[in-house]
Amino acid sequence: MIESRLSTLLEAGFTDRLDERDRTLLARRALLKAVDEKPPFYLPTSWWYVVPGRSHEGLFAALGLHDRVPVTFSEGLDVSDLPFRSDAVPVFVTPEIDGWRLIYGNLDSAVGWDWEDMMGAVERLSAHCGEAQMFFEDIAGGADVWVVAEAGRIRRRYARESSPEWVGDPLPWETRAVDDEDFDPDFDEAEPNEGTANAMTACEYLSVHPIPVDEDAEIRGHGWLALSAPDVGHEGLEDLAR
Repeated sequence: MIESRLSTLLEAGFTDRLDERDRTLLARRALLKAVDEKPPFYLPTSWWYVVPGRSHEGLFAALGLHDRVPVTFSEGLDVSDLPFRSDAVPVFVTPEIDGWRLIYGNLDSAVGWDWEDMMGAVERLSAHCGEAQMFFEDIAGGADVWVVAEAGRIRRRYARESSPEWVGDPLPWETRAVDDEDFDPDFDEAEPNEGTANAMTACEYLSVHPIPVDEDAEIRGHGWLALSAPDVGHEGLEDLAR
């Protein structure tokens, strides 16, 4: 019955109808099913945010997410394939992975494609959760971005599309471009704060490398699916009844 109910909830999107007992049962179900789910997990790598697991509750307010439902890893990974309404899209928050929670799925609709939207989201996440990271990779378009924010402000950022841009001082694990063994000061130019790490390198140092999540990773708790708008459920129920 719970299996059927969860499927209906995820497809119809009326999760605001859940009471505390419903959420407790779904959380227990997700944790029980998680016993059979073991890494490695292969997560999408186009665009994601990361927050500390200990303070992840703040992410829902930071991104304006509502009516969350406990889910397993495999259910959450299908978030981009779920049917959704134009005014409310589902976003997946992973279980805790080595102390971090990753945020995936439909971010173009939930956050927005504009640069200010993307940067504003990572700043809000860091304000609500203490710190936050953002990673974006578009191999076809040549875009590569990673951001570290703390207490509502960007501490370090790398952004490349046609030419690279660096903001903030290099982090302790970074290799500066001017210190790279292949850098020749007689022929090469680099800004003093310029580093050499791309997004897929940076995420490995900063939090979790998503392809794959290692077999030795410590996975705790269950994931969440949450909607980008509140009070969608009642309309969903009415549409279903027609």
